[in-house]
Amino acid sequence: MTTWMLMMGALLGMASSMAAEPRHALALHGEPKYGPAFEHLDYVSPEAPSGGTLKLANVSASTFDSLHPFILRGTAAEGIGRIYDTLTVRTLDEAFTEYGLIAESIEVADDNSHVRFNLREAARFHDGEPITAKDVAWTFRRLREDGHPRYRAYYSDVDRAEVIDRHSVVFHFADTSNAELPLILGQLPVLPAHYWADRDFSATTLTPPLGSGPYRVAEVEQGRRVVYERVDDYWAADLPINRGRYNIDRISYDYYRDGTVALQALKAGEYHLRRENVARNWATAYDTPAVESGLLKRVEIPHEQPAGMQGFFFNTRRDLFADPKVREALSYAFDFEWTNDNLFYGAYKRTRSYFQNSELAATGLPSDQELERLEPYRDELPERVFTEAYQPPDTRDRPLRRNLRQALSLLREAGWRVEDGTLTHTESGQRMAFEILLVSPSFERVVLPFRRNLERLGAEVSVRTVDPTQYQNRLETFDFDMTVHVAPQSLSPGNEQRDFWSCEAAGINGSRNIAGVCDPVIDALVEQVIDAPDRDALVTRTRALDRVLQWQFYAIPNWYIDRFRIAYWDRFGRPADNPPYGLALDTWWVDPERAARVDNR
Repeated sequence: MTTWMLMMGALLGMASSMAAEPRHALALHGEPKYGPAFEHLDYVSPEAPSGGTLKLANVSASTFDSLHPFILRGTAAEGIGRIYDTLTVRTLDEAFTEYGLIAESIEVADDNSHVRFNLREAARFHDGEPITAKDVAWTFRRLREDGHPRYRAYYSDVDRAEVIDRHSVVFHFADTSNAELPLILGQLPVLPAHYWADRDFSATTLTPPLGSGPYRVAEVEQGRRVVYERVDDYWAADLPINRGRYNIDRISYDYYRDGTVALQALKAGEYHLRRENVARNWATAYDTPAVESGLLKRVEIPHEQPAGMQGFFFNTRRDLFADPKVREALSYAFDFEWTNDNLFYGAYKRTRSYFQNSELAATGLPSDQELERLEPYRDELPERVFTEAYQPPDTRDRPLRRNLRQALSLLREAGWRVEDGTLTHTESGQRMAFEILLVSPSFERVVLPFRRNLERLGAEVSVRTVDPTQYQNRLETFDFDMTVHVAPQSLSPGNEQRDFWSCEAAGINGSRNIAGVCDPVIDALVEQVIDAPDRDALVTRTRALDRVLQWQFYAIPNWYIDRFRIAYWDRFGRPADNPPYGLALDTWWVDPERAARVDNR
């Protein structure tokens, strides 16, 4: 075969791999719910009026010192994402489908070797400059090189970004098996290269940055308050994906260090809406005339969002928690049933899965399909992965003391004995002494009974509540023994699982692998989740991963709730139906008559 023929064959092969049909949306599995000619999302009111103000509160005791959310340094202001547009945008009534926003169309190669985004010519930054393919490629490189460390892991399967012309950019993939990559890249926020040309991308800033989204920063009081105002000439306001959204003119966040003070501020009308995360408050703290008269509403909105795992997470980088048997033993000291009945008014359900409240959660015994995924690792996994359904210890049908006896039995098997009232390792002489790190004083009422139970086992446990900045720094550098943490999940797990569970992420400061998980089997199962070819395979592979995580006891599961608890002043209108996979607050609007009635109360 001649050189010319070889070259032609190669070019034809490239052309074949380049073949792709421009699409208005991408669904990870199946087809998008909304066709190319859709007019608006089903869960909006397309004729909703605009105007008014929404006052919110940050009640997590956090403060902020930056308006730059893309780097490790600093704590970014809440809501800052509102000022940025992305290539595509996700809907809340589909498992994982993204529709073009900055991108007018998307082309995915038949062999999944690349994705091409064709940008809308009308797309603009707030200063009127057009959004171009160069901005997209620049953003990708900057996030991966100078952004938060998690971006490097998140985009690790992407080889490079190539600018084709002013409005077209192609991302080439190093791994063609990851069907999620085109959607992951669609989530890319596009930053203005011209704005950052003479600014230090790695530095925190309180200067309002240039964006392209529906809102811009209007006012900033460091650590106390941030206000966003709706952009009057927002370039994407009339796109079908945005119709009926972003109706409120001004959205502000006031920061409160104390949850009790924040709750009283809501009842005094200092802000308008609160997601209530404290069961005791929901049960007892809203007995006020405003609630009785209907001016202050309390609603529970059901949802189907995965709850992920909230729990007491062990830092397995510590020798003390390196043994799964020790971690399992300590899990018997948490009495969820007592906690739920006595502290939470029975409001919660027990978490048992890392993908709780979704079809992805592993339940019962493994299916034949799951066993196919797990069988190659049988020699490296606990036998219970194959023969038992995981269930956290409980006290529904047995007293706590029986659980504590079971804990001591496991600890003895792991080489621990009680000497002079203290758990001590028989070989090393190490004492069972550790700290539980907290950021919120409100959680102390949960942790202190847990500590008492641990002390009954002979453990020496201290509880330390620190300020948000110190807490964030200690988590990012993994400077803790045990902490309360939430590992959130979506309906379509993928690349982010590396950041949660991989050996690589365990050694990267700022990663979300809080527990320090480093297991070759888990690494392999994570890659299988990422490479799942269809929805059925994704569910099976995620359940297999979930089983292994459950039986390695990286966390002592806490609880979850399958509805949003919202308290708000009756000044808003909202669509009749909330979507199943999120609280669509951006579809609400201010009703002038209702607002006047509340303001004149």
